[in-house]
Amino acid sequence: MEIPASTIKELRAQTSAGVMACRAALIESKGDIAEAVKILEKKSLIEAKKKVERVASQGRIEGYVHTGGRIGALIEVNCETDFVANTEDFKNLVHNLALQVAAQNPCYVSPEEIPAGTKAQPEVDCLLLQPFIKDPAKTIQDLVAETIAKTGENIKIRRFARFELGV
Repeated sequence: MEIPASTIKELRAQTSAGVMACRAALIESKGDIAEAVKILEKKSLIEAKKKVERVASQGRIEGYVHTGGRIGALIEVNCETDFVANTEDFKNLVHNLALQVAAQNPCYVSPEEIPAGTKAQPEVDCLLLQPFIKDPAKTIQDLVAETIAKTGENIKIRRFARFELGV
């Protein structure tokens, strides 16, 4: 099946996937862009799971102070190399995660960190399970998986802190 370059370009704009991955997904979906997006999303999650065991010792620390200076957040996010730590995709991810922490006030990074006997609600209290504030259809875990697929490296949220005046 012949896939027009304009269709590949459109899919790339939507997903940020590589040209060959877009072409393969379009061939598999018989030219249906919506189906190709689903195929690429599924593949990126599979790729992210393969990378989860790799060591992530580089990264960035991002600070965010909300307008008015009453709420702030610091977050450390790790990746495998300093090269990826300096890419715009990674910088955007870390900044968005700092915004999320400031806005949603999670207590834990993942459900595994919740102490036994605590009455925490994982979807509310765990950063990775929260809906992304800029796109509630995605969770933070989905956002991290997408960035792993784009950068090709393992990414881990190591820790965060949130500060609020008077609390």
